[in-house]
Amino acid sequence: MLKYKFIIIVSLLMFSSTNWGMTLAQQRESFLHAEKLIALKQDGKFKETLSQLQNYPLFPYLKYSWLIQNLGSDKEISQFLENYAQTPYVKLLKQKRLFYLARNKRWKQFLNNFSKSRNRKLQCYYHWAQYKTGQTKKAINGAKKLWMTGSSQPKACDKLFVELKKTGYLTPKKFWQRFRLAMKSGNYGLARYLKKSLSGEKQKVAAFWLKVIRNPKLVEGVKKWPIKKRYRASIFAHGIRRLISKDHALALNIWDKYKSNVKVSKADRQYIEKRLALTLAFRKKQIAYSRLSKINNNEEKIRAWTVRSALAIQDWQSVNKALSMLKPAEKSQERWKYWQARTFNQLGEKSKADHLYKELKNNRSYYGFLAAQNLQQQPQLQDHPISLETRQLLQLKESVGFKAVREFRFFGRDIEAKREWWHLVKKLDKKQILAAAKVAEQHDWHNLAIFTVAKVKHWDDMNLRFPLVYSKLVSQNAKTQGIDPAIIFGLIRRESAFDKNALSPVGARGLMQIMPRTGRQIARDLKEKWSGKNILFHEQTNLKYGAFYYKQLLDRFKGHFALAAAAYNAGPHRVKRWLPSDTTLPADIWIETIPFKETREYVAAVLAYATIYKQRLGGKSFKMKHLMLDVNPG
Repeated sequence: MLKYKFIIIVSLLMFSSTNWGMTLAQQRESFLHAEKLIALKQDGKFKETLSQLQNYPLFPYLKYSWLIQNLGSDKEISQFLENYAQTPYVKLLKQKRLFYLARNKRWKQFLNNFSKSRNRKLQCYYHWAQYKTGQTKKAINGAKKLWMTGSSQPKACDKLFVELKKTGYLTPKKFWQRFRLAMKSGNYGLARYLKKSLSGEKQKVAAFWLKVIRNPKLVEGVKKWPIKKRYRASIFAHGIRRLISKDHALALNIWDKYKSNVKVSKADRQYIEKRLALTLAFRKKQIAYSRLSKINNNEEKIRAWTVRSALAIQDWQSVNKALSMLKPAEKSQERWKYWQARTFNQLGEKSKADHLYKELKNNRSYYGFLAAQNLQQQPQLQDHPISLETRQLLQLKESVGFKAVREFRFFGRDIEAKREWWHLVKKLDKKQILAAAKVAEQHDWHNLAIFTVAKVKHWDDMNLRFPLVYSKLVSQNAKTQGIDPAIIFGLIRRESAFDKNALSPVGARGLMQIMPRTGRQIARDLKEKWSGKNILFHEQTNLKYGAFYYKQLLDRFKGHFALAAAAYNAGPHRVKRWLPSDTTLPADIWIETIPFKETREYVAAVLAYATIYKQRLGGKSFKMKHLMLDVNPG
């Protein structure tokens, strides 16, 4: 540590003579030293270094970084909030400041600084601050709202709830109401805790209710349940809902047997009928269509799955009938236009089918490409690059926000760069957003370019939206695995949009979004050393492992590109479960009836992107049918 401090001091002496005419390289070096001084809590030297960086784009970020370590600096925080109100750090600093004030019991200041927040902990502190400053009635009213939910509340609420209890509000009736809310929310841990505060009949009912949730097959004995009839209906309905996800066939049998005798509420009845019908549709059961047809189709999801359930059994008359029940706005969607065309074709009305296919054939999309294929035509890319004046691009590049993004990107700090970028984009008009997308493209910030242009729904710049990045690595790995590089590009585009540092909420990493556990297994298969999950952020490793894994899935599903793509997204175990049980399905029907919306859209996107990349790579265009073999029973 002494050696480290000595290096810092020497470095600072070197920089102390630097004047405001620093080069960019010197500013960057000084920025890193300033950050180290914050970590070492050398405030005086930090401020000296900071004074030399007032023209540097990350000057506000440095001030923010120091302030969150010195949240008691009231005057400096007030000045920062006033002087840098247009930066993305103001909101972050305000929240951290509130937590600091709460920890230090500065309740009056907390109230003065508080603004509406969705953070439950801050809400608890807010009402406690009211209580501590004499606003007892407001505090107790707030406490009532926080307590009467089906969610567990943070410990920050505990003192508030102690005072609430003293008011006599928390009666047995209130505990029963909250118990029911917790059960409805599926928060069974909270429900078990609340049961302890119940007594007599209510405690007995609560205990039995929790027993049914643990073992929903108990619904079969509803007539002999050891509780009063007035409680049975809601517990029976809840148990059936639980059983549907565990054993849908048994749930269906029990429901049909008892639904006329157990008087569940209208809302519960409708919900259960819907859940059962959708579950049958997800599993491609023959009876799904008839069950869905009997449900009040006032929901788009029900109408859509009525069509899909008819497709799953290839009953084209029923498909046609279900399509006719869609709302006008739904019928105009390309998805349902395509299926109407397919239905007309199956029913022998070729001219009607071709008319709809022609409406779709120029769409640069999964359904557009399928329509073109049905007309035996090549897919159309419709490439129209964004055209902007050089002045517009230069103006954006000179903005403070853009320069801050550039600096964060230089240091490899993607989280900070994205925060700054989206804060900048939020303030731009449509023309400026197009300019921002082009600037991002020019700087090889492809992920930002793709999502920025999507903000204004400009879809026709092919080089921007479908860049040929990492071409050499993609081609090498595609050749090694015997896969068309267009497929790998399609996967990358859908998985990360070319963000090599992409990190999903569940932990998938890198360009091809590989989970660490999968990456470790691939390293083992390739007889390579596994040096940790962060290796998946290296583009060479990520592309190698991703191509290898997709080829494994392709082999597992006998060369079926669509099934392998679905498995890449949802896992091979689920895809195996989704295979038809007895009848071969055309690939477009199988894809349309994938139960998970995310996977359904994922597969369609990957196939469309692969088709686009095949043309972009300049090779002989393959047809969609080469990627969409019939799906045989599993």
